[in-house]
Amino acid sequence: MIQEKVEKCPLIEYSKSTNSVRYVYWQDGDMWLGYLEEYPDYQTQGKTFEELQENLKDIYADITGGAIPNVKHVGELQLA
Repeated sequence: MIQEKVEKCPLIEYSKSTNSVRYVYWQDGDMWLGYLEEYPDYQTQGKTFEELQENLKDIYADITGGAIPNVKHVGELQLA
């Protein structure tokens, strides 16, 4: 399901070989917080680490599926 949506969004950094995206996470008290590395504006949380991962998958599906408008992207500019 996620891979089908990714092919429609060529700007996303996605590893088809490992079927994964990178994310940043941390624990604050008894909550787990995190965001997709490519999309730091869209943070989520979970009561467990597994719930956080599921919420990150949901955000990923929303971003790549077009449910979230005006998504900011991270790019790399070659200067030389």
